[in-house]
Amino acid sequence: MNIKVTNRINELFEHKKSGILSVYYTAGFPKLNDTLDIARHLQAAGADLIEIGIPFSDPVADGPTIQQSNKQALDNGMTLKLLFSQLEELRQHVQIPVIMMGYINPVIQFGVDNFCKACEKCGIDGLILPDLPIKEYVADYKDKFEAHGLRNIFLITPQTAESRIREIDEQSDGFIYMVSSASTTGAKAHVVQDQIAYFQRVRAMQLKNQTLVGFGISNKETFETAVQNSNGAIIGSAFINLLEKSVDLEKDIKSFVEAIKGLSS
Repeated sequence: MNIKVTNRINELFEHKKSGILSVYYTAGFPKLNDTLDIARHLQAAGADLIEIGIPFSDPVADGPTIQQSNKQALDNGMTLKLLFSQLEELRQHVQIPVIMMGYINPVIQFGVDNFCKACEKCGIDGLILPDLPIKEYVADYKDKFEAHGLRNIFLITPQTAESRIREIDEQSDGFIYMVSSASTTGAKAHVVQDQIAYFQRVRAMQLKNQTLVGFGISNKETFETAVQNSNGAIIGSAFINLLEKSVDLEKDIKSFVEAIKGLSS
């Protein structure tokens, strides 16, 4: 099957080779109807890519901060159906790539075909489903995702074998999510030497896909270290912490992104 040529993720990586900042937040958090506003503010602040988390009751890959945001979003009343309705006007306000990140169970419950159609209608560019095995993806999901212009993003860790990384690279057309350490998500102040060795090992493999580093990126220092060893980085928990405390989303998101990118005065 031929994949759709035009995809905002591919266009981003074609035009920007380094310093890419992707920001994750949970849909329906901190308030139920904040989802679209946060996306608008992130684009205005200078984020390059947005990851919207689908709230789930058992987010096993995530640390306490994102777990709590999932619980709060569900308590607020967020559902996948409501999320898609909130994103109906997404492309009237946001032009940068948008990825939905979550777990396969809610997708199956919603109906895979219905989910893909809803993503395409809203202008979603890609998916991150950490618990979707690559063999199952290739056998049951790849053609459906590609038919709706969706890039599936796989995660790798320091423990991922080279053979698996190369298989992921072969089956991907977007970017590869380099998990910085074998742990759950969470903000960390520094990147350790073992992580840098892992980044360098992956870079030496000369993969066809670009890479973004996630898990533990929280500030300008960790962002810059990631950027030196990949095409960019993903920030989640540190941004969730900001949202929880924010009294002015537009102002606080602008300050956050500018501080990460080293643009603040």
